Amino acid sequence: MADSSSHRPEIPDPDQRLPIVLVSNPHPAILHPDRLLEICGLRTQRRSGPGGQHRNKTSSGAFLHYPPTNTTAEATEKRSQSDNRRIALERLRFRLAVEVRSPSPIDGHEIPSEEDKLRKQYQHQSLKISDRNSDKPAVLALLLNDLHVCGGQPSAVGPVWATSTSALVRLIKSHPSAFVFLNQIREHHGRPPLR
Repeated sequence: MADSSSHRPEIPDPDQRLPIVLVSNPHPAILHPDRLLEICGLRTQRRSGPGGQHRNKTSSGAFLHYPPTNTTAEATEKRSQSDNRRIALERLRFRLAVEVRSPSPIDGHEIPSEEDKLRKQYQHQSLKISDRNSDKPAVLALLLNDLHVCGGQPSAVGPVWATSTSALVRLIKSHPSAFVFLNQIREHHGRPPLR
């Protein structure tokens, strides 16, 4: 009889992993949006709004900068500064989710209570999370942390979340830049891209 451990995905050593921007826990995408906004620098700028060239100049453009990782996001498409600030914050949370990693419990790291709560909330779920759900960037960040540690192997991360590999990949695919990042991890480890 074959050894069942030979079918377990191999976890790469930390020095073999794709180089990334690593921050301490909690991951910034997990922070409450108001708390993240407090940390960020906000700049507004006059931009042309709806109505054509040289019309409807507004000071509604919102530009957010997250200093710890030098990550930025902007929104200028709405006439309302508060709408643009909200959109820029959502974009920033998704950028942080994809571009920044924090320690994973798969590596034996202790996780903060906010992360533990979020993981428990979405374990045993199909991971069908709407883009309008404010938890989506945070869940993506945690999944990408785990996938980074596991060398881009959804089969190694699925059991951690008590969900199917296909559900996990479906959520990652729902945000194109997250899917690109997952395939970069896989390529780094000599694995074929997911389709």
